[in-house]
Amino acid sequence: MRKIIKDMKFRRRREAKTDYKSRLAIVSGGLDRIVIRKTSRTLVSQVSRYSEKGDVTLAQANSSELAAFKWPARSNRPTAYLLGLLLAKKIKADGKFKDGEFVLDIGLSAPVKNSIPFVFAKGCVDGGMNLRNGIKIEENVYNCSDSKYAKELKEKDPEKYQKQYSEYIKAGVDATALGSIFKQAKELILNAR
Repeated sequence: MRKIIKDMKFRRRREAKTDYKSRLAIVSGGLDRIVIRKTSRTLVSQVSRYSEKGDVTLAQANSSELAAFKWPARSNRPTAYLLGLLLAKKIKADGKFKDGEFVLDIGLSAPVKNSIPFVFAKGCVDGGMNLRNGIKIEENVYNCSDSKYAKELKEKDPEKYQKQYSEYIKAGVDATALGSIFKQAKELILNAR
């Protein structure tokens, strides 16, 4: 009797952690990758270079580092933009990547227009990095229009405001001032040494 052997997919593919087909397409270009990953509370980014023995991380930035620039980091678009700026700043400070070209690696994230990975890429480009991907982002999609909404919500429905912005309130941040806090954090990152 013949045994039927099933083709087993790689463990990381079975666990829905890696799409090997898209990874191969990205890695075969030979460019360093800018990787962005979203967790439930933070955003993690790296500049990664392919190696046969395993990828080498050349630079990294985490959204929790934005606290040093007075930004209350969450897993949202303004945080993604500022994280892109911060990663670009770190790469420029390193000096090894002056005119290097990079490719964006969004992993298993869906390529949705104006989503967190693409807003992150916009931050990287605005920070001076050269991305090969032809990404088109609306200019103010990363900006904090949330503060306008927060002001209206605070006036109309204070209970909903308290619930929706509870994390900011616990951190002592006035959600109605997020726009000015964002601009201040952006300036601090751009002027950091």
